[in-house]
Order: sequence, then structure tokens, then C-alpha cells
Amino acid sequence: MAPQTTAPPTPKAAAATILFNVRDAVWRAALQSQMPELTFRHIDEDGDPGEIDFAFVWRPPRGLLASLPNLKAVFSVSAGVDHILLDETVPEHLPIVRMADPSQAEAMVEYAMMATLWLHRRMPHYQDSQCQLIWAPQPAVRTSEHRACVLGLGEFGSRIAQRLRDFGFETHGWSRTPKILDGIACYTGRKGLASALQRCNYLICVLPLTSETAGILNAETLALLPRGACIINMGRGAHIVDADLLSALDSGHIGGAILDVFNHEPLPNDHPYWRHPKVLVTPHIAAELYPPTAAGAVAENIRRMQVGLPLQHVFDRARGY
Repeated sequence: MAPQTTAPPTPKAAAATILFNVRDAVWRAALQSQMPELTFRHIDEDGDPGEIDFAFVWRPPRGLLASLPNLKAVFSVSAGVDHILLDETVPEHLPIVRMADPSQAEAMVEYAMMATLWLHRRMPHYQDSQCQLIWAPQPAVRTSEHRACVLGLGEFGSRIAQRLRDFGFETHGWSRTPKILDGIACYTGRKGLASALQRCNYLICVLPLTSETAGILNAETLALLPRGACIINMGRGAHIVDADLLSALDSGHIGGAILDVFNHEPLPNDHPYWRHPKVLVTPHIAAELYPPTAAGAVAENIRRMQVGLPLQHVFDRARGY
């Protein structure tokens, strides 16, 4: 009989200090439950900057990360890291880790489906009819006769596209690099973007924000959409040129928009989106993080780094995401 073998135990993470500027006590409790060996320090607490090993931050003050001489990695309290890169003093060698909460992807899919179906089943019309006490049924719609297009086919976008496909929409997608997804027409490049938009009744944007994608939804690209097409933006506010979208909504070329992200957040009280009859505003809640599961992803990466394994979900400065 062969001798029994057991897998080596997972190395325990060494003691470390993590700096955070998130005041929500739920986050601290979630991280502490995952890694009780961590020492926590809020940025308002005094202490030696040289003792900080990791940072867990949202919109850190300018110069904070550069002032920590022994900082090994910074963790974003968001799938995006643009809020960190607003500080141009962040050292270029410093690994920046995007949040990868498994519950976040499903939340994004839920929001995308809710928004698409809200528009598809003409809920804005019925909501307006109710306010006016008007009984106004509309002709039936067939899902299979409508096309949905997802801009961005990364982890979130590919799941959204697959769910739309499974629901019966003719589904298209566009991404920076070529992708192959079963049952989904995938496009890339400038010509591919034009082809994707021309076939789109519902446009769902989940792109990362880069120099190439900023302002991607502008007068030129919006004009490529069929008249009456609708926009759902779950990526970043800067993907949309606001004046161009408002003009397209006012002209009737764009039939409606559901927007979760904006160029300025919170959205200013005097912004036209608030009161536009064809726009639904939500306050950046498409994929709110769930601390109990998100903390596990942070803890896993800290352990990996401490035992010499590569970090996961690291922001690539060259690609911009």
C-alpha cells in the first residue's frame, strides 16, 4: 500500500499593518474576520508611516501613498482605480489591485438586465401614463427581434452579454481586443465599433475608462445607433459626452437612457439629467460591494504576496485597466 500523503498546510500570513480610509465599520470587521493577524490603522490615527505594509483606500488624499516608504501594495475599494490615479504622486512601481468581489459581477448582471428590460418593456411610458391617469397599452414587443450590444467584454461585460443572449436578445459585443463568445457577435477596432452600434437597440456600456474609451459615446457614435435606441451606462461617466447625449435625447434619436455613473459625482443638483423625461438616474449603485465577500479577495491577495505568489487582479498601467 502506498504511503498516505497530505497536502502541505497553507502558509499563514505574517503580521502586517494595513492603512485604510474607509470609515464604514463593516469593512474593518470583514477584513478582520478574514485576517485577524492584521493590524488596522485609519489615516486619522497617528503612527509611523514606515510600519504600513498595505493600503485599502477610496480616493486617498494626494501624496498619502507616496509618503509610505514600505508600502507593498494598494487595494482599491472599487473595481476601478481611477480614483487612486487622480493622485499623480502614486509611485509607478506600486501594485494597485482592483477589487474583485464575486458578488459584484452578479450585481452588474442584475442591473444590466433590469435596465434593459425596463426600457424594452416600455416601463418609462407606463410610469408616465400612471402619473397622468392614462390607460395606454402599447403594442407587444418580441425580445428576439431586438438587439443588445455590450461595450466591454471583460469579466462583467461577458457575463452580461451571455445573460442577454440567454434571455433571447440578439446579442452583440465590442471590446478593445478580439473575443470569442458562443452565440454573441463580437467586434473590435473602430470599424467594428461602427458595425456593432448600427445593429443596436439597447447599448450597455461597461468599458474601463482609458484614454481610448473616454468620450466614446459622443455625437458621432450616437448617430450610428438606430433611431430610438437606448443607452445604459454602468462603466464610467466620462464615457459619455453629456451635451451630445442630451442633444440626441432631445432630438428623439436616442429614445432613453439609464445612467448609473457620471462625469461629476454626486451629480450636481442643477444637472439636466435629473429632470430629463427620458433619463433614469441611479447613484452609482449598479454593483455595490458586499464587504463579507469582497474582504476575502483582499485577504487572499495579501496572503499570496506574503508567500511569494503573484497578485491577482492587478491594474495594468500600460493597458489602462
